[in-house]
Amino acid sequence: VAGRNFGCGSSREHAAWAIADYGFRVVVSSFFADIFRNNALNNGLLPITVSDNFLAAIFAAIADDPAARFTVDLEGQTLTAEATGRSERFEIDAYKKRCLQNGYDDVDYLCSISDQIRRFEAARK
Repeated sequence: VAGRNFGCGSSREHAAWAIADYGFRVVVSSFFADIFRNNALNNGLLPITVSDNFLAAIFAAIADDPAARFTVDLEGQTLTAEATGRSERFEIDAYKKRCLQNGYDDVDYLCSISDQIRRFEAARK
């Protein structure tokens, strides 16, 4: 969980790599720098943007209980505080969502639709 404007100045992929390599799979903030957001998604790290009010509630929950648990539902695009049941929806590009759900990078995705690509190319001839 991070403060507002996370990733500002972290336009290099190394910022996302470092976080992912440390074992994190999700970063929650009320605002992400665009370049960091894209680099995070390209490296399997989910940046979840929540409202300032929900972020404050998350920080309060963690202050009350440092072991507070939160559930990320990528399919339903929600983040839920387990102790209170309070939930907030987050947005994610459908393509990046599919890649995260399947562990794909851009090349893996193209390989996964190779039959469709072949059919398209054959129809163009």
